[in-house]
Amino acid sequence: MPRPTPDELLDKLHREEEKRQRGRLKIFFGASAGVGKTFAMLQSARRRRDEGVEVVVGVVETHGRKETLALLESLETLPPARIEYRGRLLAEFDLDAALARKPQLILVDELAHSNVQGSRHMKRWQDVQELLDAGIDVYTTVNVQHLESLNDIVGRITGIRVWETVPDRVFDLADEVTLVDLPPEELLDRLREGKVYLPQQAEHAVRNFFRKGNLIALRELALRRTADRVDAQMREYRADQSIERIWRARERLIACIGPGPESATLVRAAARLAAALKADWLAVYVETPKLQRLSDDIRKRTLDALKLASELGAETVTLDGADAAATLIDYAHMRNVSKLVAGASASEGWRRLIERPVSERIIRQGSDIDVTLVSTGQRDAQRRTLADAFGISRDGAHSRPRAYLYALAIGAGITLVADMLAARQFAITNLVMLYLLGVIFAAVRLGRGPGVMLSFLSVAAFDFFFVPPELSFSVTDTQYLLTFIVMLLTSLTISHLTSSLRREARIASQRERRTGAMYAMTKELAAALMTEQIIEIGSRHVAEVFQAKVAILLPDAAEKVRQKVGEPNPDTTLDAGQLDLDIAQWVYDQQKPAGRGTETLPASRALYLPLKAPMRTRGVLALATGREAELAVPEQRRMIETFAAQIALALERVHYVEIAQDALVNMESERLRNSLLSAISHDLRTPLTSIVGFASVLEEQAREAGAGAGGDSDASQELVHAIHEEALRMSGLVTNLLDMARLQAGSIRLNRQWSMLEETVGAALAASRRVLEGRPVQVRVPANLPLLQLDAVLMERLFANLLENAAKYTPAGTPIQIGAALEHDGDARFVRVCVDDEGPGVPSGMQSRLFDKFTRGEKESAQPGIGLGLAICRAIVEAHGGKIGVENRADASGSVRGARFWFTLPADDAPPEDVPPDEEVESKTAPDAGDA
Repeated sequence: MPRPTPDELLDKLHREEEKRQRGRLKIFFGASAGVGKTFAMLQSARRRRDEGVEVVVGVVETHGRKETLALLESLETLPPARIEYRGRLLAEFDLDAALARKPQLILVDELAHSNVQGSRHMKRWQDVQELLDAGIDVYTTVNVQHLESLNDIVGRITGIRVWETVPDRVFDLADEVTLVDLPPEELLDRLREGKVYLPQQAEHAVRNFFRKGNLIALRELALRRTADRVDAQMREYRADQSIERIWRARERLIACIGPGPESATLVRAAARLAAALKADWLAVYVETPKLQRLSDDIRKRTLDALKLASELGAETVTLDGADAAATLIDYAHMRNVSKLVAGASASEGWRRLIERPVSERIIRQGSDIDVTLVSTGQRDAQRRTLADAFGISRDGAHSRPRAYLYALAIGAGITLVADMLAARQFAITNLVMLYLLGVIFAAVRLGRGPGVMLSFLSVAAFDFFFVPPELSFSVTDTQYLLTFIVMLLTSLTISHLTSSLRREARIASQRERRTGAMYAMTKELAAALMTEQIIEIGSRHVAEVFQAKVAILLPDAAEKVRQKVGEPNPDTTLDAGQLDLDIAQWVYDQQKPAGRGTETLPASRALYLPLKAPMRTRGVLALATGREAELAVPEQRRMIETFAAQIALALERVHYVEIAQDALVNMESERLRNSLLSAISHDLRTPLTSIVGFASVLEEQAREAGAGAGGDSDASQELVHAIHEEALRMSGLVTNLLDMARLQAGSIRLNRQWSMLEETVGAALAASRRVLEGRPVQVRVPANLPLLQLDAVLMERLFANLLENAAKYTPAGTPIQIGAALEHDGDARFVRVCVDDEGPGVPSGMQSRLFDKFTRGEKESAQPGIGLGLAICRAIVEAHGGKIGVENRADASGSVRGARFWFTLPADDAPPEDVPPDEEVESKTAPDAGDA
């Protein structure tokens, strides 16, 4: 392991200085609620207090547990902050009081808690971060299901998704993590004894979340996550202290992937060994300059082995290095790997003398690493030639016949020059330098093969033309044999080293060009402000670097990927005939690559890669090239994926910029709209009230005057009645405008009182008698519904608007049904209310937008209204902490038979009701008959 550089040492000093200025964070970590995290935290805090540390309790959730309450008695506790939310005062952690008090240590329970709206931070872990920045030490608690990276895994195990999460970086940056563990059997006993939840809640919890299988799985996750953190700390310490020897604190092994045919067998053997040891494992391939000259078939074999390792659960890594053994050993030390799995070499005889196998060199150099050799029983069918033994292999770039002809010409030219020098009495041993110079030139300009050929030709020409007897291959002086051998070996060595340096220089140049292209593309993407610019920049750079035709496909509103319409470049853009949108859609949905060079639909013309950004997949990158073999090279694939990631990041950045701009525009328009609504509704309310009153008086007078008359008197009564009805309708519109303005401004405060839902429904029916005239209304409300904390006036407005909406958009005389039921979601209880009609239903795609302001189900409807009634309904329901929605009802044949508007209201614990259970109050109301 290399010694740290001065920059690394300076960075370490800076980090240590920042650490000294910040407070220390200690997390009490557990598999689930009830294992004793809060209890252990309080015990540790009391010990610190006894040691003289100033300890303050910021917030601790006791859940009514007597043991926890007893530990709190002698500790100073900050009073909670009272924050008003939806008409209720809720207790929250007082961050400002904690910062003003500034104790040495503060206890903040439940790190994943979401703060009430109106608090400084949305999450409690953000409060803790501010406390740490102020130099205050913090003790806190976290359950494994609240870690962001494990949240979906826990959800799949338990079937319950927890929405309050903590970023893993907060957990990883903690100075200390204490695992609080409890066997599942003991935890279940604590639940049954009421030491975790109240008895009724505990019984429900045991049936759902706290099943024994769930607890075992959560316990394993907590243990593994703690072990991962400790392992990371150990590796960081070894790096800081420049410790080179491996610490065998945890089994981890590396499978050494090579180009041989035994790679797949080696991968499977490593997977079995890792499973038996319950160890993490990595599949590592070291690409040396020699391996870069391998044929495409052998490179593909290596890539397939890496894919197989990834499928079997390995972390795959591709490294570059001149010496595979040294590179593997350095990487093993860096990752604290204790075991290497390599293939047993099949090299025999002189080949083993020329070059030791990688496995043997690892054993010699890595004395602190266990090496497991896997015998595959296979031998490479292609025996290496003498040129292979000297590190010489086929170089496709310079194996053309013309290059060999050039090498022959160079040899002939050198022989002529040497002949002229020999005629001037130059020593023949000095002529060897000319031939060596020719070999260097041929290796540099023509490649390895021509250089090797010239090495042999040079020895032969030197012997034939200059060594006595001349013009003969016979040698009279045996000392020239040593000259020939040294000349040949020197020529071959020079040819090998020169061509290797040339290849390495070319590879370095290619990497530099790709890095420069990546920098140029990143720089241009950073300045792009529109999606069209990003597509043009990304397509251009990918096409230039990979010599391919490119297309970037983006999703539409229906999540179907489509090629962006523009001015395509026929040289760099894939046309529609070369694209397969079905494959692109699969790649977008599954977030996995497909097409050419992959295991999914490899017969496709193009390679399709998902444009994965941090938040979501933004589209698909498709590229087709005539050099498919290069796409299979791991380095090339990583480069393509890096380009795709940069394009995805740019698309996501522009997307959120557009969202932010739209949000600003919407906020400003909303503010102006609300101001206008408030002004109009206030100014119109008084005159409209007068008009309604006058119209009512006129209608009464007309009725009395026309009691015994007909003709014109009847027409006058109808006219006055119409005036009265329109005035009432206009008054209702203005009332809706005023209600919406107040709700948006937050000036309406809920007057919550315990109420019976059927009483609110009856009041709404009475108020809506005029609207419901001629329609039967059926009410089904179970008598055992709990009392609800409602604002009766607003709830009456809610039912009135829903009934008016049902009457407005359904045929005359059709019935309306109102139903309610008590439902459960985990530990939460709520009442679900439905208002059903028998109209045409809700247009497709309007379900989510129907509750927006000024939105109507029928754009060109002849029905009066401005689209505010349902928006008011949503605002009222959300103010009560519930949800509202709409769906179409279908009959047995699947045809739409009407709409169902539903909303939920939380059912808090209420006073006991003296109502017989399982009875329903049913009434049929016909407003025109007077029996409402």
